[in-house]
Amino acid sequence: MDTPTQPVHGGPAHMDTADHGYEKELKPRHIQMIAIGGSIGTGLFLGAGGRLAMGGPALAIVYAVCGLFAFLMVRALGELTIHRPSSGAFVSYAREFMGEKGAYVTGWLFFLDWCTTVMADITAVALYMHFWNIFSTVPQWIIALVALAIVFTMNMLSVKFFGEFEFWFAMIKVTAIVGFMLIAVFFIVTGRAVDGYTPGPSMIADHGGLFPQGLAPMVTLALGVVFTFGGTEMIGVAAGEAQDAAKIMPKAVNSMMWRIALFYVGSVVLFTMLMPWNSYSRNESPFVTFFNAIGVPNAGSIMNLVVLTAALSSLNAGLYATGRTLRSMAVAGSAPSFAARMNRFKVPYGGIVITSVLGLIGVLINYAYPTQAFDIVMNLAGIGIAGTWMSIMVSHWIFVRKARQGLYERPAYRLFWAPVTNAATILFLLAVIVMMWFADDIGKPTIGLFGLVALAMVGGWFLVRKNIDATLLEQALLEDDVTAVETPRRGTEEL
Repeated sequence: MDTPTQPVHGGPAHMDTADHGYEKELKPRHIQMIAIGGSIGTGLFLGAGGRLAMGGPALAIVYAVCGLFAFLMVRALGELTIHRPSSGAFVSYAREFMGEKGAYVTGWLFFLDWCTTVMADITAVALYMHFWNIFSTVPQWIIALVALAIVFTMNMLSVKFFGEFEFWFAMIKVTAIVGFMLIAVFFIVTGRAVDGYTPGPSMIADHGGLFPQGLAPMVTLALGVVFTFGGTEMIGVAAGEAQDAAKIMPKAVNSMMWRIALFYVGSVVLFTMLMPWNSYSRNESPFVTFFNAIGVPNAGSIMNLVVLTAALSSLNAGLYATGRTLRSMAVAGSAPSFAARMNRFKVPYGGIVITSVLGLIGVLINYAYPTQAFDIVMNLAGIGIAGTWMSIMVSHWIFVRKARQGLYERPAYRLFWAPVTNAATILFLLAVIVMMWFADDIGKPTIGLFGLVALAMVGGWFLVRKNIDATLLEQALLEDDVTAVETPRRGTEEL
């Protein structure tokens, strides 16, 4: 397991030209915390309040169902990563199993997701900073610009710095959740009143049961919850720069299941046992609601700092992942050649610069529409997430099929019940997108706007298809003399 899996027919280990030049500096503790940070974000710290107010205790069931499919996706990605660790991750696997068209679609869908998420994250940072009076007079767009500049600088340094920042960002989030859960369990066990209510299972039964609003809200909730788990796929990108990915990936992926069960499902169950579900609001973090109810001083400031950390973590990871993804595409010719450039710290600065420049659009939106910026830039991110996840499951499906034909050897760590689990996950994600059309007023415009994006992607393919170097790709994947990957393509020179 210490080396990439060799095809059964005796050919060489598979390699991807785009993986040339990276440093293997991410340690096991970095990978573990990147996995945790990817599955815990503002969707729990901030978004859970509104979802509780919409669906009540049923939210725990929605988190469990959506979390199961997120785990299946990451498990499939983990198997592919052990087969061949790559910083291009799902783009590289799409290239291997679906061809360059598959890599093109996967890469740009992922870029669409995280480019818009970067815009949303800098908007979120500006909004959270305005919570404190000292920053209330600073224009929102200036805070957004400063946040982008700081995280951009962090990403220009070695990948080790990225790993350290994500480690401590994730540590803050985990500490906050564990602290809440310990205090919540104490109140439930001792029966101490919370805002005049006696905590316990009866709090659920006495306020409408598991489905106080019926089953219909679960459909709408599923849309937002799937998008909450966006970022879990980040671990596949980080594996390409990890030390001994084959050993640390199984533990990191497997731990995701209990993290979802403990942090998401567990937190929602505790919230609904502490106070009535309709005590929570979309305008306030449920953590703040609880801590204010038990009289913790400065609870708002403490949790606002945690949510701010979650937004910065997401922004940091977004620049990291899009930089690697764009480089994987640029080396093959399906993205601007500038994105293939590496700096002296072995960081793909070209792709990070492109994402950051587009992030400036988010700064402009903050300047022009400060009260609507967050909603404007987030409409398309969800479809990008679903598309990326489906691509991972399709690549893995093809990998399993070829392994059964004797062309590959599956590692010992694998997605169970494949390809049935692949098909189930793809159908679930397609259903989520279809439900978006009927869910609310935002759904139809979002899908309509994505139609325009899809047309642009089709047009882009016809523009770049002649630039794709299929011969170089074949050399990288199949030749016995893998020294071809040691010579970067034009545009990959260091800064």
